[in-house]
Amino acid sequence: MTGKVERLWAVVEPYVAAEGIELDDLEIVGKEPGVVVRVTLDADEGVGVDKLAELSRRLSRLFDEEEPVAGSYTLEVSSPGLERKLRRPRHFEKSVGRNVKVKSREPISGEHAHRGVLARANGDAFVVDVDGDERQIAYGDVVSARTVFEWEKASKPGKR
Repeated sequence: MTGKVERLWAVVEPYVAAEGIELDDLEIVGKEPGVVVRVTLDADEGVGVDKLAELSRRLSRLFDEEEPVAGSYTLEVSSPGLERKLRRPRHFEKSVGRNVKVKSREPISGEHAHRGVLARANGDAFVVDVDGDERQIAYGDVVSARTVFEWEKASKPGKR
């Protein structure tokens, strides 16, 4: 994390934790004048739209005092959603048992692309089960990773 993100994380995390909400991710992206501060919030029961709107207003007031970036910025407050980026070890740990898609810097089992079930995760690495082939991937070797939501095809009405 950059220094700005670390400082902002230290302010936001206890603030949302007091509401029973987990600070899932925080990013500062772009360059002035288009800087975006992205705050991703999560909770065991999910975070509804009304709660996100309320926390967005409150974080905006907090950021007016803390000035997370010089000049103007856009604040985005959201929840992770069905398909989510996996960037931190905690994200992987929370997603064990889910379908994932991972790209690695170095080939593992002869491939850079790994799509399967996230079998295990710890502080150093995680394991993706790709059709019975368990591939251990260190976090530092990840180019990109995300969960994959698979829509199940419903049967047509009137058919059995």
